[in-house]
Amino acid sequence: MQGHKLHWWQTRWFVVAMVIATTIPLWWPDIPPLVDLPGHMGRYRVQLDGAAYPWLADWYDFRWALIGNLGVDLLIEPLTPIFGLELAVKLIVMAIPALTVSGLLWIAREVHGRIPATALFALPLAYSYPFQFGFVNFALSMALALNLFALWLRMGRLGSLRLRAILFVPLSCALWVCHTFGWGVLGILAFSAEMIRQHDLRKDGPDVPGGGGHWAESWARAAIGCLPLALPFLMMVLWRSGDHVTGKTMDWFNWRAKVNWIIMVLRDRWMAFDLASATILFVILFKGMRDDRIEYSRNLLLSALFLSAIFVLLPRIVFGSAYADMRLAPFVIAIALIALRPRRGLSFRGAATLAALGLAFFGARLVATTVSYGMFDAEYDRTLAALDRVPKGARLLTMVGRTCRDEWLYSRLEHAAGIALERRIAYANDQWSMAGGQLLTVRYTPAGAFAHDPSQLVTDRRCRGEWWRPLRVSLAYLPRDAFDYVWLINPAPVEPEYLTGLTPIWRSGRDVLYRIDDRSRPKVTLDPDLLPPRRRLIPRAS
Repeated sequence: MQGHKLHWWQTRWFVVAMVIATTIPLWWPDIPPLVDLPGHMGRYRVQLDGAAYPWLADWYDFRWALIGNLGVDLLIEPLTPIFGLELAVKLIVMAIPALTVSGLLWIAREVHGRIPATALFALPLAYSYPFQFGFVNFALSMALALNLFALWLRMGRLGSLRLRAILFVPLSCALWVCHTFGWGVLGILAFSAEMIRQHDLRKDGPDVPGGGGHWAESWARAAIGCLPLALPFLMMVLWRSGDHVTGKTMDWFNWRAKVNWIIMVLRDRWMAFDLASATILFVILFKGMRDDRIEYSRNLLLSALFLSAIFVLLPRIVFGSAYADMRLAPFVIAIALIALRPRRGLSFRGAATLAALGLAFFGARLVATTVSYGMFDAEYDRTLAALDRVPKGARLLTMVGRTCRDEWLYSRLEHAAGIALERRIAYANDQWSMAGGQLLTVRYTPAGAFAHDPSQLVTDRRCRGEWWRPLRVSLAYLPRDAFDYVWLINPAPVEPEYLTGLTPIWRSGRDVLYRIDDRSRPKVTLDPDLLPPRRRLIPRAS
């Protein structure tokens, strides 16, 4: 196969073109419209300029620590002085889907010898739901893990095992620092690949040292071969030990949620289009089992099976970090897709047709994502115009309306408060406060139950099983002495008596920015159905 002429989808120029094309949806938006990203940007501002603004020390406690969740936090340190914070963040985020695509195609090339036509169907997963959610440290670590796995395969193929063992000790530690999830996935992928490699070496006959071909021996040898990746285990123990570390692990085997994560792998804006796109991926995977013209690579199929098992076993919340299993779902599918390849004997015309269909699918998803991000950017521009009326250092309380239902079109404004912190050095009540899991914790005690995430989310009614408060409850219990301004974004309708003492100074559609002119609590009678149990007035960290 190595001696065959390369087809158009197997050339280097095509790979470069796909990597560049993947970044197109992010060219126009000033701020990548990812759900959690604005909240992270607020933390970056405290990280970079906390010493320059004394009031930030009254609101937040930022301390550097060696934790497995520092990818973008570290990269903005050298990039911000060159590009400014917002452009630096944008460039880093643009690199994530590009690295994801390069990693998938490189892995496919290393395993199959040439990039199979079917691999192109995996490329839209660079904009999977976890990326849309704004898990940027996680997404960066996964993109890096894919490329490091490709390097692992390449060095194994070339026989550079000693050099690989030396090189991957610092690389695995760096990946762990970026985010623990990427390091864990790299370990799983490398172990499964080593099992296949060791098994194939053992089964070739008595001339190979240690012959025998038993899977148990291959398992043991694979474990030894992956020892260069093991040092972060010690780093993990040091990180998660101590009384200062918080965050529970819970919600095991939530089957309904796991099925949803698989269905939602391409969730963005248009439910019918996103579900149809996911269905195409499932059809391609099914064809690999039923169509005698397509087969699975043993190497990557084992990797996909291992990742599937981890997906099933993972709880929804790990160390207080939600959606742990959801994050893995698109990568299980992506590895399974690049495991596919046309069988020998499939004509060039047949392979070219598969490649053309895969490219068309990727192109359609890319166009849709570009349009969607343009619409989100326009919404950002309209909403963030309110910040022109917010003084620097203002004590701002932000409330973003949402429904109890899980709307397919997920708002990208849930952490708009983070941009107020980033641009105006104003207070943001959307910051995550979880000791040991974040570098930043909230210390603004006058804010009480309105100090941190998810106090910025408000609804029109009490939502069963959620920590969000109805808007009426938030306005009634708002500690007005602790804040100067209230920013309502897409709020539910509310009676005027809840807004007494609040003077509107900016308005756009349903969004309103109020100045607090009367510190007394509004005299209102709340519907008992709106009131949650008293303990739920204090939100938990996410």
